[in-house]
Amino acid sequence: MATDKFWLKSYPAGVPAEIDVTQYKSLVHLLEEAFKKFADRNAYVCMDKFMTYRELDAMSSKVAAWLQSRGLKPGARVAIMMPNVLQYPVALAAILRAGYVVVNVNPLYTPRELEHQLKDSGAEAIFILENFATTLEKVIAHTDVKHVVVASMGELLGGLKGMIVNLVVRHVKKLVPAFSLPGSFTFKQVLSQAGSMSFQPREMKLDDIAFLQYTGGTTGVSKGATLSHRNVVANVLQNHAWLKPTMDSHKDTEQLVFVCALPLYHIFALTVCAMVGTRIGGLNLLIPNPRDIPGFVKELSKYKVNVFPAVNTLYNAILNNPDFAKTDFSGYIVCTGGGMAVQKAVADKWKAVTGCAIAEGYGLSETSPVATANHADATEFTGMIGLPIPSTEIAILDDDGNPVPLGESGEIAIRGPQVMLGYWNRPDETAKVMTPDGFFKSGDVGVMDERGFTKIVDRKKDMILVSGFNVYPTEIEGVVAGHPGVLECACIGVPDEHSGEAVKLYVVRKDPSLTKEELMNFCKEEFTGYKKPKYIEFRTELPKTNVGKILRRVLRDEKPAA
Repeated sequence: MATDKFWLKSYPAGVPAEIDVTQYKSLVHLLEEAFKKFADRNAYVCMDKFMTYRELDAMSSKVAAWLQSRGLKPGARVAIMMPNVLQYPVALAAILRAGYVVVNVNPLYTPRELEHQLKDSGAEAIFILENFATTLEKVIAHTDVKHVVVASMGELLGGLKGMIVNLVVRHVKKLVPAFSLPGSFTFKQVLSQAGSMSFQPREMKLDDIAFLQYTGGTTGVSKGATLSHRNVVANVLQNHAWLKPTMDSHKDTEQLVFVCALPLYHIFALTVCAMVGTRIGGLNLLIPNPRDIPGFVKELSKYKVNVFPAVNTLYNAILNNPDFAKTDFSGYIVCTGGGMAVQKAVADKWKAVTGCAIAEGYGLSETSPVATANHADATEFTGMIGLPIPSTEIAILDDDGNPVPLGESGEIAIRGPQVMLGYWNRPDETAKVMTPDGFFKSGDVGVMDERGFTKIVDRKKDMILVSGFNVYPTEIEGVVAGHPGVLECACIGVPDEHSGEAVKLYVVRKDPSLTKEELMNFCKEEFTGYKKPKYIEFRTELPKTNVGKILRRVLRDEKPAA
């Protein structure tokens, strides 16, 4: 299927039609070039502690040497289960430089969710913040994980400050439940042991695997989108090419400051903050807990921010904090929205308060992630997801996989160097989403106009989008059905003013005494926060097809009062 790329005529001035991925041998080449080029600059700051590119280079090569000393073979999977703390970018660079594959894990996962991801990926080592170590303790025996590095909030902050932070986290706020992981090492011990080790650089190639980025894909089972070095390098270059003319128009800004409040385990922050930010020698402001809005706003007030990637819920929450309006917006160059639909009311208010319009983009874990974007220098919110970025083609397909005429709706399909290799060890699932000529079928329904701009109008899949995170009804239903008091259940997404959508659960009871509270507590144990049902409704029966399949569509069409 050929596309004539007619959208190129709508490109912003200075944005190329294509990017050249082969200017780098691998993502490691890209990172190491930046480490040398920007050695004296600050790369990251977290809780007022700065880390330079030189320090990131030295520390990550030490951790890489330590990982190699464990005897892991090239291509081994190593998990990271941490929020945005300084150890994250160190571990990230170390794993890649040592020749291994990064498996990003949501630190708020429950034991069941963590066990699935570790087993499915075959991870043999993990970097984990101590706050979440108790979750690992419960499942590690059922996984291939043999090497555990436990980090603490304070250990890289230095001296008295680090000690105080750890004291507060552990004993005042009591955020570190007791755990036992015999044979594990602290991050500090790893750095110390690595002092006598030599790092052996591995020659990585563009087609080697760099990340397993877990997603539900277009169905419910969490599976790893297999992203190569080529995929991620391509998306870094594509994003940079798209943003560069706008960034270059602010030549007086010596170093761009990126707000990294979205979690680095999420592909949006990983590519846009950690990778694009590094390539251009930016400073990433790490926010470990963006749900603490007053604390987040306090951090924002300390820096002249330039690049602000976020999801709708985060923009909305910050706008509703009275102190945010007092911060300095004079440096804002690009504010990007992704992960979920940006609401017009939020975008309009953001523009009114900050003077910077939100440029919405679109992508998925399977596309590393960005596939389309609005003009970075947009002055108004469009409600569209924008144009295909350089070296990317978008096709709008009917149910038979044929392109539909312009202006008609169909499934958004994406082809470009950022499209994943496939789902990890799931050729059957990969075959469902890839066309023979290399287009990835997104499961989202869109319409493209005569300028090449696309608007999302619906979703083919039953996926629920909560604050930018995918929730799959199949997973929720499968777990809830295992409760002894549940006969059958169905789950759908309902509109929610804070999170875009919320999870609603319909349940037919086996045990008439089962209460909503009891079921809510069960879900709390089984699901991370964004997956938990916000609403539960008991029914005597659920709508079904004549072969007995539950019809979620009928429940959705009821327009239920949540």
